[in-house]
Amino acid sequence: MKSSIYMILCAVLLLTACNQETKKAEARLEKARMMYEQNEYFGAKNEIDSIRTLYPKELKVQQQALKLMRQVEWKEAERNIAFCDSLLPIRQEEFDRLKKDFTFEKDSLYDDLGKYVWKQQTIERNLERCYVRSGVNERGEIHLASVYYGSNPLQHTGIKVSTPDGLYAETAAIPYDGGVNYRFANLGFTTEVVTYNGENGINALKFIADNADKRIRTEYTGGKPYIMYIADGDKKAIAATYNLAMVLSDLVRMHQEKEKSEKRIEYLRGKLAEGENAKQ
Repeated sequence: MKSSIYMILCAVLLLTACNQETKKAEARLEKARMMYEQNEYFGAKNEIDSIRTLYPKELKVQQQALKLMRQVEWKEAERNIAFCDSLLPIRQEEFDRLKKDFTFEKDSLYDDLGKYVWKQQTIERNLERCYVRSGVNERGEIHLASVYYGSNPLQHTGIKVSTPDGLYAETAAIPYDGGVNYRFANLGFTTEVVTYNGENGINALKFIADNADKRIRTEYTGGKPYIMYIADGDKKAIAATYNLAMVLSDLVRMHQEKEKSEKRIEYLRGKLAEGENAKQ
């Protein structure tokens, strides 16, 4: 008799404990719903994550929490799309204005992406001179390049740029490979072009752009010593290219984010529809 009473008591206590856990889970779910209705998506997601962690056995509540999480993510995706739609026309207008000073170059045989080059820095306008140039491709990826032309080869692999106040920046060293670092000789003169893509040149490029109003000394490094000062037109071109790259990279990023959010909504729409069909 005592054993039966004990078993009944244990069952009652277990049932009571389960009911308490269910109520706690439901309370968190209700809080998450309130946050969702108030557009507090970050807080709602935190509450839903807590339900998953603290109450893994509350399957009914877990199912409702999963549905709510998908609804939250849908709203977040819609918000991202609205944000992109509000900024894209502004950045597009900036891009259209800035690109007027650039030439778009693309070799259909060799280039997957075209690039924008300041009109005064196109190669055909700058033959047989030493200078620093820049460009940006259609993805907003910017590069810097050091060009040397002279009778004595340098075999340089990088540059160091500095201002009279002692501040300076350097590119990465790019070993000779016949590609991003290439050289050729013609009629007794050597041309060397070293290209610094992305992080390899961004510090030096930004330094030039930020100090375009100052006298900038350029030291060719990694080979025979050579020093020159960047022409005002080239400093202006590099600064303008940097600005164009910032706008273009924003455009690319926002288009990608919008596309990603649209795909996310399609996925969530399908999952929510599956859930509704399962109930029927």
